[in-house]
Amino acid sequence: MTESTYTPPSIWTWDSANGGKFANINRPISGSTHKKELPVGEHPFQLYSLATPNGVKVTIMFEELLALGIKEAEYDGWLVNIQEGEQFSTGFVAANPNSKIPALFDHTDKAHPIRIFESGAILMHLAEKFGHFLPSSGPQRTEVMNWLFWQMGSAPFLGGGFGHFYAYAPEKFEYPINRYAMEVKRQLDVLDKQLAHNEFIAGSEYSIADMAIFPWYGVLCLGKLYEAAEFLQVHEYTHIVRWAKQLAGRPAVIKGRVVNKVWGDDEYQLKERHSDADFAKLIK
Repeated sequence: MTESTYTPPSIWTWDSANGGKFANINRPISGSTHKKELPVGEHPFQLYSLATPNGVKVTIMFEELLALGIKEAEYDGWLVNIQEGEQFSTGFVAANPNSKIPALFDHTDKAHPIRIFESGAILMHLAEKFGHFLPSSGPQRTEVMNWLFWQMGSAPFLGGGFGHFYAYAPEKFEYPINRYAMEVKRQLDVLDKQLAHNEFIAGSEYSIADMAIFPWYGVLCLGKLYEAAEFLQVHEYTHIVRWAKQLAGRPAVIKGRVVNKVWGDDEYQLKERHSDADFAKLIK
């Protein structure tokens, strides 16, 4: 494939029409574009999100905690549709100045609510608050943290790198697709070798590392991300596929994957989540 050579200008300037599918919401400045307060429900936790891989991490965590009978983990899951620019409201920017989902407010102490943004930080906050899915100390905790931070550092190569150039870029070019496909396959190989000797990502126990990695790499190896399963030959990663199928069958994962989802089949969409009863009409 022949590609034209691009010579960068001496000073970069923003072309608002550039960016493909997400051109209407991408911009080189932060902050709000419109005034709108965030809704607040009755539960201790107020989640503002969308069922992208980063959003799904957190809804899986909530549903896993609730499945353990921890009623204090009840949450309201509010939709923030990033394709419509809702992440740039004044309310959401106050929750996350970086304007990325998910964002969470912990209202356990009603006088002093805590904001938490970045999906990994939210997982840690909930795990430490409730004492589940993250060992309290020692080598096991360190190993979970190793893999949690591995995901936070690696996934941008899968999403913003491979996913963008393979699935969303307005033009397809060989170099960026090859560059990021190579990196994604290297990452999959790292995970596959880890899972060859471990039931879960960080060892024998299910943890927030699994919850963080599954919506990206597990779903990819189940053939449900970027329609790239054949291109990347994900079936080769047999240990990831085994693990991904195991997690996909967990009731809390099934629930977490539909919260704040507004695309695909209607029976797998739950625009907002306010109680367990909301799932009744969706998940049989």
